[in-house]
Amino acid sequence: MKQHITVADAAPPPKTARYSHAVKAGGFLHVTGQLPIDPDKPDAPLPPSIEAQTELSMLNITRIVEGSGYSLKDTVFVRIFLADFDRDYVGMNSVFHRYYDDEATMPGRTTVGVARLGRGALVEIDMVLWRED
Repeated sequence: MKQHITVADAAPPPKTARYSHAVKAGGFLHVTGQLPIDPDKPDAPLPPSIEAQTELSMLNITRIVEGSGYSLKDTVFVRIFLADFDRDYVGMNSVFHRYYDDEATMPGRTTVGVARLGRGALVEIDMVLWRED
C-alpha cells in the first residue's frame, strides 16, 4: 500500500511544482527534497548563511517526518545537495550532526555539489526512513 502525505505545518509545495511532502510505501517513508523555506513565512527571502538554511531544511524535514508518524531515528539514507560544496560543506555538517549525533546509528549519506538549487538556495535535503508497520 502506498500513501501520499502532505503535512500542514511544513513549507507548502510551490504552486509551480506539484508534489507530496512524502510518500509512504510499506515501512519506507520517502521525504521529498526540502529547501530552506521558512514554513511559517514561505514567501520570505532565504537566510544568507548555510547554517541557517540547513536549519530551515531540517525544520521542514522534521515536521514532515513527525507528521507522518516517523522519527529522525528511523532515517536510513540522506541526500544533501549543496550549491557551493567547498564553501558550505563544513557549515552544513555543523548543523546536520546536531540532528544525527550518535555514531552507532548514523544514516547512510551522499552529499553532492550541484550547479543550482531552486530559489537560489544553498542546500536541499531529502531522505528515506523506515520503520515496521
